[in-house]
Amino acid sequence: MTTQYAGTAASSPRLDDAVSLLRGRTLAILTGAGVSTDSGIPDYRGEGAPVRTPMTFQQFLDSANYRKRYWAGSHLGWKRFDSAEPNLGHQSIAELERRGILDGVITQNVDGLHLRAGSVRVVDLHGSMDRVRCLTCGQHYARASIADRIAADNPWLESPDAVELSPDGDVEIHDVDGFVIPDCSVCGGILKPDVVFFGELVPREKFDEARALVKRAEALVIAGSSLVVNSGIRLLDQATRRRMPVVIINRGSTKGDIRASVKIESGTSETLADLLERLS
Repeated sequence: MTTQYAGTAASSPRLDDAVSLLRGRTLAILTGAGVSTDSGIPDYRGEGAPVRTPMTFQQFLDSANYRKRYWAGSHLGWKRFDSAEPNLGHQSIAELERRGILDGVITQNVDGLHLRAGSVRVVDLHGSMDRVRCLTCGQHYARASIADRIAADNPWLESPDAVELSPDGDVEIHDVDGFVIPDCSVCGGILKPDVVFFGELVPREKFDEARALVKRAEALVIAGSSLVVNSGIRLLDQATRRRMPVVIINRGSTKGDIRASVKIESGTSETLADLLERLS
């Protein structure tokens, strides 16, 4: 039976069962958008999140107008997205790894904040917004260099002081007729941020890395993910088949709650900091 706790910050009783299950075990952690909300990056499905219809991979491929909309909106959001700083949750995860308690991080986020916080073994299931690749020849680019090209080719596109940022660093924009799309400087092909769009599959090699990390671990922590995305559920399936302890930390329900050993209904930053203190 799942044990559930509700609350905020460090009243230790709500963590007792989780700590008992996790202490002395090597952990893997799966993180979702809820881990980055304290860094100013919104959640797709958290309380108060607006309903969004993200662009699909097929739309991006099929239509130059869709690519204009995507790149213009993504460029407007990039500066704010890139300036986000790791929060207490990211820092606690990195410290758990440094202390040998955590074997590695699997993240559904594309913000790169785990690496910036000091985590070493990070599997970015859905890619990272700081990389761009050509869909034709495979050439990779730093996102900053593409941002410089967009700014030079589209001087009229000025980032407003306040934009409605999405979890993937995009903003809504509609007037894109004059926008110049960046293309591959090697072959002229279509460029795309190195992230998994809706309608795309997680690359097999990435998912194999994630599965290997869970296989090496003795317990799984899931933090800030509603587990709506199939890749997360498949990793939960792997853990439960092995009868590993599973601790879920999330505000609001998740698709994995019924299978969790412990569900903690609380913010990820303070709870991960509590776990760091209690498990060290």
